[in-house]
Amino acid sequence: MNTMNITIVGATGAVGLELIKLLGYRDLPVTNLTLLASKRSAGKALDTSLGQIKIKAFDVAHFKDQDIVFFATSGDHAKQFAPQAVEAGAVVIDNSSAFRLDDNVPLIVPEVNPEAINAHKGIIANPN
Repeated sequence: MNTMNITIVGATGAVGLELIKLLGYRDLPVTNLTLLASKRSAGKALDTSLGQIKIKAFDVAHFKDQDIVFFATSGDHAKQFAPQAVEAGAVVIDNSSAFRLDDNVPLIVPEVNPEAINAHKGIIANPN
């Protein structure tokens, strides 16, 4: 498997922290992990499977050169910024309710319909 550049938007929230743990448990070939959160969290460090990583203030400029961007944010935030991550070349996996009912976005439940991931057009919704 190729190595990946991954960003987690909303890294300091409950879902974001769980995603960080899961990346370590799954032993994914992550080359770079970018953690984005609010300005008040910027500069703090979180322990990850790649060591301590400093949180950066959210900015769409961080989507450049990313393979996967996880959105662990509100639906409004995801609707506004997920398309920009796709435009930057990333695949978005959204944990909010923003795209769950969008006919153009597959809702993936790995135990039920993993094959539906092949129909994505840059954004994948998942139930939280």
